[in-house]
Amino acid sequence: MTVKINFDEQHQIFHLTNQKISYILGIEEGQLLAQLYFGKKITSYHNSRRYPRLDRGFSPNLAGQPAEIDRGFSKDVLPQEYSGNQTGDYRQTAINLTDDVNGASAADFRYADFKIVSGKPHLKGLPQTYIEKRDEAQTLIIHLIDATLRTSLYLSYTIYDQRAVIIKSAKLVNNSDRIIRIDKIASAQLDLPKNNCDLISLYGAHVNERQIQKNELPFGITEISSRRGSSSHHFNPFIALVDKHISETSGEAIGVQLVYSGNHQFTIEKDYIQQLRIITGINEYGFNWQLAPTAEFQTPEVIFAYTDKGLNDLSLTYHKLLRERVARGKFKYAKRPIVINNWEATYFDFNATKIKAIIDKAAPLGIEMFVLDDGWFGKRDDDKSSLGDWYEYVDKLSDGGGLANLAKMVHKKNMQFGLWFEPEMISADSKLYRQHPDYALTIDNREMTPSRDQYVLDFSRDEVVDNIFNQICQILDTVKIDYIKWDMNRHLTEVYSHALNNTQQGEVYHRYMLGVYDLAERLVTKYPDILFEGCSGGGGRFDAGMLYYFPQSWTSDNTDPIARLKIQYGTSLAYPLSSMTAHVSASPNHQTGRQTSLAMRAGVAFAGVLGYELDLSKLTDDELKTIAMQIAFYQKHWQLLQYGDFKRIKSPFEENEVAWEFVSANQEEVMLFNYRILSEAQPSFSITKLTGLKDNYLYQETTTHHQYYGDELMNVGLYDAPVAKQDFTVTIKHFKKIK
Repeated sequence: MTVKINFDEQHQIFHLTNQKISYILGIEEGQLLAQLYFGKKITSYHNSRRYPRLDRGFSPNLAGQPAEIDRGFSKDVLPQEYSGNQTGDYRQTAINLTDDVNGASAADFRYADFKIVSGKPHLKGLPQTYIEKRDEAQTLIIHLIDATLRTSLYLSYTIYDQRAVIIKSAKLVNNSDRIIRIDKIASAQLDLPKNNCDLISLYGAHVNERQIQKNELPFGITEISSRRGSSSHHFNPFIALVDKHISETSGEAIGVQLVYSGNHQFTIEKDYIQQLRIITGINEYGFNWQLAPTAEFQTPEVIFAYTDKGLNDLSLTYHKLLRERVARGKFKYAKRPIVINNWEATYFDFNATKIKAIIDKAAPLGIEMFVLDDGWFGKRDDDKSSLGDWYEYVDKLSDGGGLANLAKMVHKKNMQFGLWFEPEMISADSKLYRQHPDYALTIDNREMTPSRDQYVLDFSRDEVVDNIFNQICQILDTVKIDYIKWDMNRHLTEVYSHALNNTQQGEVYHRYMLGVYDLAERLVTKYPDILFEGCSGGGGRFDAGMLYYFPQSWTSDNTDPIARLKIQYGTSLAYPLSSMTAHVSASPNHQTGRQTSLAMRAGVAFAGVLGYELDLSKLTDDELKTIAMQIAFYQKHWQLLQYGDFKRIKSPFEENEVAWEFVSANQEEVMLFNYRILSEAQPSFSITKLTGLKDNYLYQETTTHHQYYGDELMNVGLYDAPVAKQDFTVTIKHFKKIK
């Protein structure tokens, strides 16, 4: 094992290192925990970054120092590991606590002791990274104390063998005899010295998720956050701090990814001497937690990643970690089935006869799974009723003998059967709401805010989660289900629980998310052979937290391939391709109205987990033959396309052309995709240079049989020609090493 955590007792320095990175922190004057270095591996550390002393005007000095006060030492500028509040540091704080007795809000944590453990401790009730072998990681746990509040803070740092990541989280324990109110508690903080880096974030909206934004950091505070009760379409819980001139293949970057699916907050502060402070965790908006005596509060994890080899390397670090040590169960490496979903073909207007027509067309094409979407339960013929009533809508499928018979019919076609659920929601027109109106998030004497004619269940309550769990189990125990699409089609409002007292309402957002995790954990544990897919109006809860339960998620409700180029490109910055479902849908596209060829639609959908959203009965014989060939191609290359190393080459955010590739782990196989968006009367001839190959391997393109050495493909490159005189085209080249 190459991972090491060392403590230099003489200099009071902790050094976490493996073959790729080093993370160094130290104990400063007054037992303050200071940040020293995070970056490329170094052999050893000899106190070269002891923070310089300089008297800064209006920066207070350390409380409790001896009479000879060092005016050059101040929390206000010191790079720290976890900053307190109201005790001399005016920058953004990682934690803010209020004493329930006197109402004072302050926090001042000082170093007490530490321990180093093999492996990685498990976090109860939260998604997380994990280990499969005890010797693949070590964890440093540093204990800090606020003596006045009599609270302990445990900062956890896990470093893996051969992974360029540090996993951080915090746990607060109340050792006092009174309630401590948590007004803010971050998962982690990273203070960096003067730094002229840029910030990359993934902004967006419904049907326009995870667009790449790169900004120069101004003096002051920049915030990336969600207040919607979910990680959201709008700001993903991932950022990267990067060199100004970073490329896909060169430059330094630090990635910061929160393993959480609720309200999140990334605060980046550039102070007056150009130091950076990055704080991330649960959003302090709407958050207030009553921590009783002896109780503890555990924050979600943050995955910090480092590279000096560009954005592709940063992404690959995240792809491998999320795929191998966040996603769980039998499906994390399994071949994901090619599905057809009836939603865009029928919406709510279906019966068994219509569904059978889709299945009869799909099975001969090689499609491996049929998914029955919204409308099979309660009395649901539109989106105005029945959420919360997870029993079969008998009349809907009566012409085919009901849901169980439909599942049997699908299985007889040698296809798998999937079903859509929206477990967190309730309709006012539902049996559940009429029986338990208090199960919805509501505030007394205030009107409820509708969205998509539905409301949100109070998943902070165990009895609500139990009710939905039991209903879903009744379906899964009587119908043979192979796949569940878990949807969430609105965000939270009237965030108030009738099961909590008035001092605990600031806990509802987080308790809601813990309830979601609890339901997901119970279902995936009881039904390990069911493949679960996450969805939230498309990509509205696409994060590492959900990946812990669901190995794939619906990337976006926007299935237009041109829009998907940006959506999938941006998503790949932080998430593996095996987690991204990508479907071929109708043309003109239902979201944009754009017309594109089947070749283009499939060419983009191949870069993910392939599926179809088509009414096959409306296609010509030639179109059906084309789809059959697409499916055969994907089935032949699924291992490379779902689990190969994904490399971005040309960005849709910068050019009229897009290029990316998939490379096998042994670098003996590569598939290159070139897309051209708009046609031009006088097109330029563009060269694509591949990446990630072996210099001295001789590769043969499997269609033309042309041969090239790896260094030739990477340095000389290939022309993208021929250029078609039409918009929206794709070219695919497949290379294999000649033995």
